[in-house]
Amino acid sequence: MLLSGKRLLVTGVLTEASIAFSVARVAQEQGAEVVLTSFGRPMKLTERAARRLPRPPDVLELDVTDPAHLTRLTEDLGARWGRLDGVVHAIGFAPPSCLGGDFLKAEWDDVATALHVSTYSFKALAAAALPLMKEHGGSIVGLDFDARQAWPAYDWMGVCKAALESTCRYLARDLGPFAIRVNLVAAGPIRTVAARSIPGFSAFEDAWSARAPLGWDVGDADPVARACAALLSDWFPATTGEMVHVDGGYHAMGA
Repeated sequence: MLLSGKRLLVTGVLTEASIAFSVARVAQEQGAEVVLTSFGRPMKLTERAARRLPRPPDVLELDVTDPAHLTRLTEDLGARWGRLDGVVHAIGFAPPSCLGGDFLKAEWDDVATALHVSTYSFKALAAAALPLMKEHGGSIVGLDFDARQAWPAYDWMGVCKAALESTCRYLARDLGPFAIRVNLVAAGPIRTVAARSIPGFSAFEDAWSARAPLGWDVGDADPVARACAALLSDWFPATTGEMVHVDGGYHAMGA
């Protein structure tokens, strides 16, 4: 199996509709041992979703904006496994003022929250994983929404994703000497809880259905999960700093 013997940390599972849930499912089907993270009120939702995976995994408490949580994560995984082979970063949040089409209304405090949770956390999670990966290498995969252009209603989350893409390249530079690969999967729109909170999300659905040459199913995260599993495996040993599009080919179309 593709991920036989791998020990993976998967963040961002909220419900069965989460892309990260599909990633965890495919990873288990391919032989990986998985641990999830969550915190606060969503913890119960994550635990409920975990019970629906092929092998219900443990859910560790992790607020990626809290340094103490990140330190404890390293300690917990070190005691549990002694090593870590892969990490999935599927974390993003923006206050309501940062979304919806009025780009100019967001104040710095809200933008700072969005950047901290959605972008800086990628670096923070990589730093927490490094002590458990530096001796043998591994793979860090983040979920992206192609930020090379402006999208309707996406606003400051688009800025966060653009910064995420840059962060990926710098992490690839600095972690490469430890044989740690860092890549992003730029997914087409998937109808997750987070996506439904974006005003005007239906505009993405309509555009993708009409323009993606391979077609696109907003209710099917499996293609994205398979791409993540491939990047977490040993089959991409020389690929890092990359953004892999899993969007039905939409990104390649001019009109």
